[in-house]
Parts: sequence; C-alpha cells; structure tokens
Amino acid sequence: MAILGIDLGTTNSLGAVYRNGKVELIPNRFGSFLTPSVVSVMEDGSVAVGQIAKERLITHPKDTAASFKKKMGTTQNYVLGGRNFLPEELSGFVISAIVEDARNYLQEDVEDVIISVPAYFHDKQRVATKRAGALAGVMVKRIINEPSAAALASYFDTRQEQLFLVFDFGGGTLDVSIVDCFDTMVEILAVSGDNHLGGDDFNEAIAGGFLKEHQLQQKCLSETEYAILLRQAEKCKIALSTLPETKMTAVIGGQTYQSVYTNERVMRESSGIWKRMQRVLRHALQDGRVSLEEINAVILAGGSGKMPLVQSYMEQLFEQTPLVTGFSDQLIARGLGLVCGVMERKDEVRDYVLTDICPFTLGTSVNNDADHQHPYMSAIIERNTVLPCSRVQRYYTVSDYQSEVKVDIRQGEEPYAEDNLQLGVLKVPIPKKKKGEECIDIRFTYDINGILEVEVTVVSNGKKVSKILSQNMDEKEIEKRMQQLQKLKIHPKDMTENRLMKERLQVLFEESLPETRDRILSYIEYFDQILASQDPRRIRRYRELLEQVIASMETYDPFEGMLEFPEWKEEDEGEGGSE
Repeated sequence: MAILGIDLGTTNSLGAVYRNGKVELIPNRFGSFLTPSVVSVMEDGSVAVGQIAKERLITHPKDTAASFKKKMGTTQNYVLGGRNFLPEELSGFVISAIVEDARNYLQEDVEDVIISVPAYFHDKQRVATKRAGALAGVMVKRIINEPSAAALASYFDTRQEQLFLVFDFGGGTLDVSIVDCFDTMVEILAVSGDNHLGGDDFNEAIAGGFLKEHQLQQKCLSETEYAILLRQAEKCKIALSTLPETKMTAVIGGQTYQSVYTNERVMRESSGIWKRMQRVLRHALQDGRVSLEEINAVILAGGSGKMPLVQSYMEQLFEQTPLVTGFSDQLIARGLGLVCGVMERKDEVRDYVLTDICPFTLGTSVNNDADHQHPYMSAIIERNTVLPCSRVQRYYTVSDYQSEVKVDIRQGEEPYAEDNLQLGVLKVPIPKKKKGEECIDIRFTYDINGILEVEVTVVSNGKKVSKILSQNMDEKEIEKRMQQLQKLKIHPKDMTENRLMKERLQVLFEESLPETRDRILSYIEYFDQILASQDPRRIRRYRELLEQVIASMETYDPFEGMLEFPEWKEEDEGEGGSE
C-alpha cells in the first residue's frame, strides 16, 4: 500500500507517490495534476471540490470558498449552503478528493499520507492540517515544510552539492529557505516566510489598479462583479507570463471597461508586494548567516514563481538566473513523492536524509520587573534550530516563599509573551524559600513530527514534572517517539565526542609552552561557550575546526624518524661472565 504525498496549496493541490523507481503525479478525474483548492455546496446539499467548485465562485459566490488555507488554525467560520465549516473541514474535502483520485489511479487503497505546509506555519496551523487529514479518513504520517520538499526535488534532479535558496511563492503564501545539499543530505539552515503573501495579492493589485484607472470603488461592486474582476485580473497575470502586454476587460454596473496591462505596469502597481518579499528574503539570509554571493542556486517553486516579473526580480537581486521549470507548481509534490519513497525504504532513495528546523522560537514567559502584567518571552529553543533537538534553561523564583511556578509555554518571536502563541501551561510545586534561592530547569524536547515534551526539574530536590504537547498523536506513537528522543536529553557538554575534545585540549594545554597556553585557553573558553549554546551544528563545526588546530599543533615531534626504541647495551656486556 503506497504512501501518498499531498501538496495542499492555497490555490491548487496535487498528489504524488513513489513507485517503479520514480515519482508519479496523480491525475484527477479531468486528467489534470492540479486540483483547485475550492469547495462549494451544491443546491442538493452535496459538496463539490476542484474545477467545478472554482467555476461556482462566480455563479454562486456565497456557497463557495477558496483560499481557506490562509485561515488554517483559526476559528474562521465559512457559511456555505446554510452550513458552517472551519478551514480544516474545507481542507479535509480537498484532501479527500486527492485521496480518491489516487485510489482510482493506483487501483489500491490509500490510508497513509504526508502533507506539505508552508515552513512558517505555526503549531496550531500544523495541528489543523493534521486534523484535516483525519477528517478525510487518512493517517497523516508526517508534515513536511514546502521548501524542504522543493529543495529535495531540485537536488535529486541535479545531484550537485551546493547552497540553495528556495523561493516558494504560491497563491497565498511565500516561503524562503536556505538549504545546504551534500552527499545524500538535504539540510535546512534557515526559513522565513509570509503566510499572507502570494499570487492572489497580484490579482488584487491588478484589480485595484483597474478600478483606480476607471475611477471606480470596490465597495460599489457586488460580490459577483468583484469575483469576475479578480478572475479577469488572474487571466491578465497569466497572459503576461508569455505576452509583453494584454488587455483586461470587465463589465461593472452594466458598463464595459477595458485597460491595457504590461509587466511594467504590474510592477508599479504592486510595489508593496516587492517590499514584503525583500523583507522575507533578508530575514532568511540573516538567520542562515549567508550572503547573496554564497548562494549557488536560486530555485523558484510554486505557481506564482512562473511570473516573469518574479523571475526578473530574483535575477536582479542575486545576479544569477533562477532555476525555474515549466512545472514549478509541481516541484513540491515531486519532492513529497521522494519523501514517500524514503519512508517506504525504496532502494533508489532510501539513503536520502531530509533534515528540518523549528521555524519559530519556543520558550516560556518570565517576570517583567517594570510591569508584572506583561511578562517577557524567554527563548529555550531558538528558531531555525535543527530538529529533533533538546534544550534546557535554568530559572529562579521571583517572590519570597513561592509554593508554585507556572510554566507558560509559548511559540513566536515577539518580546512580550502574551503576543506569542500559547501552546500550554504546566504548574510545578516547589519548596518555599526566599526569592532567588530556589530554581528550576526547564527542558524542551522537540521532534520533527511536532511532539514537544516539556520537562521541569526542581533543582533542590530533583523532582520532575512533565507534559507532552503533540499534534493529535495517540499515546503509543508518542511513547515510542519519546523513547527515541531520550538520548537528546544529554547536555552537549556531557556527550562523549565533546568530552573527548575537552580532554585533548586540556592535555595540549598541560604539555604546551607558556607562549602558546593563552591561545589554547582561548580555544577551551570558546568551546565552553559553544557547548552552552546547545546548538549541534555550531558545536560540530567548531569541533571540526579544533580537530585541525590540534592536528597542526601536534605535528612537531622531536623523535620523528625514530622508528623503534634503540637497542640498549650495558657498557660491560659481553666482557665478563657471571659470578
């Protein structure tokens, strides 16, 4: 039974599997790989998904919903045909349609799926995505970041070891990832994104420019008229992908209006979009600690990556032609197909490893001395930390004779805790002492499937309290995964390879001359700082650097060339016998 990969997009969705040594995209009942992510409730109460529903956006706008992916993880209510739907319920219909197409195409049952999401989706959005899969009657085995899948597909095609920037620009979201590809490893270094920026924004910019040119206001248009205008704007955008200019026509209030559009005009009328793009790009490069010059290749994924304006913009920024195919809107699905092959242990791809990172900071609230009502956010796992990971921080009491500490678990980048997403709360009893005399260690252990274990240890008595936050996994799955993660709870300074390096440095210090001891001590001090950061990537890289340093300092050997211990002969040997 095949695992099905589903690219659940804002505008379109598609499925892929790995079989017969290659990725196969799943055609829908109309023979197309792309199924519009649109849902409509028909007059008889049945639900239509895909192209039929998309056509009803104009004829039945009140009974039809699109772009609901943007609202995943919220309580946004969609009323279609007199019935209420949450975003994940509508997404469940789309997943169900893709699964049904896969069953018909493969002629076998499909029970397990992996689903891609924007890298910048927070925990509630990822939970909602898994819930959508459950509503469709399938088991979501893993959630994959969209740029990670795109990078895997591109690397698998080229097999060139290089540093990629993946620019995943879909209908409603933008994701940027810095990806290092080598051997069979695809390692995500940094991600950034905007969950409310996509090709739909160009449609709205074109429609807005059209209304402004003809001195019309959006509020004066009916829902149907504005839906038609957006459809015409989308057609205009698509036409400009192959033509230097095109005409856009719309009937509003019984009158026909027409405008001429060029890419240059779209560029002017969408200036705010380019600024938002650049903000996301800058964020990713800064977090990845790489410069524009270090990027070997720029990959454009997502349907909106086909726009010549987007390609030209990226080419000017990076001074290189971005890698884009005529199938950029299929790139993520192809990557998902490869991940399916990896999970199924297929011989051709079984050795590939796709690492992922934590897109948002995980932490807890701490006291704000100046304003107790607005505590600060204290980071425990920083954003862009490679998963799986485990980090620990120590915190002290702030009041005399506290009997309890409330650990407020948050996700986000805001300085004030209340502005970040709350994932849960854990209450921990502690011995009553004066403030600052009692402390707790808070350890977060986070894995690639979204399981977060929070473990709090009262330092004075060693008592532990823990809580597991998971994306609706059952207890057996959680227990199995947490057993696998136990080894992550060893602090880096206690790991064998790091202890060995410390020993080697200390021996080198003891054996060195005074003029080199200061340099070796600085290496030891900095290594301690790196270990305290608990960042595996930084630790590994510095340890490799230290290996080279130690090797160079150990090269001088005054006894070099002495192949064996010289024969020892006593002076009087052979000159006299024994007594």
